[in-house]
Amino acid sequence: MDYPQGRPQASPQIDAPDGAHSAPLDRVLVGDCVELMAGLKPESVDMVFADPPYNLQLTGELLRPNNTRVDGVDDAWDRFADFADYDRFTSAWLAEARRVLKPNGTLWVIGSYHNIFRVGAKLQDLGFWILNDVVWRKTNPMPNFRGKRFTNAHETLIWAARDAKARYTFNYQQMKALNEDLQMRSDWLIPLCGGPERLREGDGAKVHPTQKPEALLHRAIMAASKPGEVILDPFAGTGTTLAVAKRLGRRFIGIERDPRYAAWARERAAAVEPAAKDAIDATPSKREEPRIPFGWLIEHGLLKPGALLYGPNRRHSAKVRVDGSLVAADATGSIHRIGAHVQGAPACNGWTFWHVETDAGLVPIDLLRQQLRARLN
Repeated sequence: MDYPQGRPQASPQIDAPDGAHSAPLDRVLVGDCVELMAGLKPESVDMVFADPPYNLQLTGELLRPNNTRVDGVDDAWDRFADFADYDRFTSAWLAEARRVLKPNGTLWVIGSYHNIFRVGAKLQDLGFWILNDVVWRKTNPMPNFRGKRFTNAHETLIWAARDAKARYTFNYQQMKALNEDLQMRSDWLIPLCGGPERLREGDGAKVHPTQKPEALLHRAIMAASKPGEVILDPFAGTGTTLAVAKRLGRRFIGIERDPRYAAWARERAAAVEPAAKDAIDATPSKREEPRIPFGWLIEHGLLKPGALLYGPNRRHSAKVRVDGSLVAADATGSIHRIGAHVQGAPACNGWTFWHVETDAGLVPIDLLRQQLRARLN
């Protein structure tokens, strides 16, 4: 069967003018995604976000109770001959996406119950390592007008590393900060794309039937990439991924087979003003921060030998020694070992357990570590 976007074909590599990347960056390439990805250099992209055809398998018109027609997806690009045809198409674009991903890169793909399970199986067949499935819960889903099924109120995103050994990027602290200092969960409550964000023609018709909300892309790009990295969207549509990537200080490559959508995507991305550097430099990951041994606080005068440290409720105390160890009534050792010892616990994070007396009361010694880290930086 024919692929709706054409069969994979050999294509010459697309070289960047400066030779630094595999394609001209911050551009929308028009054509078949499999063919154009085949022209990109291997291991040249940091993250892929893909919103492929869902193969909705719609038959006939869907009408509201008032007999008006539902503006659903009935475009030719979403129609496939059968499941085998869709599977071949999925394997082809996923294989190229994996080839162009850097060894530590990741891929996001979004879909509905019509296609996401088939996509997930092909991901695993090709060697991708699934990290999470994220549920996008829609605050304003389309009702089930026929009343024969549950209202379909979510879509699924699969987040996958290139393989099981990849040292992929996950900006845990940034996701936590985005969620009011709580761990980000895998169910994301985000409205459908609407209002002024929804692109419309002069007559009010939607430009693209499946335009995704920018909030969804903001979260995915923030979670799994760093400023300056390259984001590839092989189904760019009207450019949501590209616009958000640019705003967040990332570079992008968009691929879109429909010249009309590509023109909207170019115009949309061109209108975006990137955030200032000091705004893009978000909360750093603690794993990436330079290590500060406890003894350095003494060396740099933030703690004096002989100072007393206290547990959060002052129930436990220990004295600081010149070599950075602590001494309690019946033991000596590191801040972590003595913290665990006095509590009778198997382990302890001494940085958050031990506190020092200040004019403002007890504060965790981790604050002193942060002060020293800032001073050294």
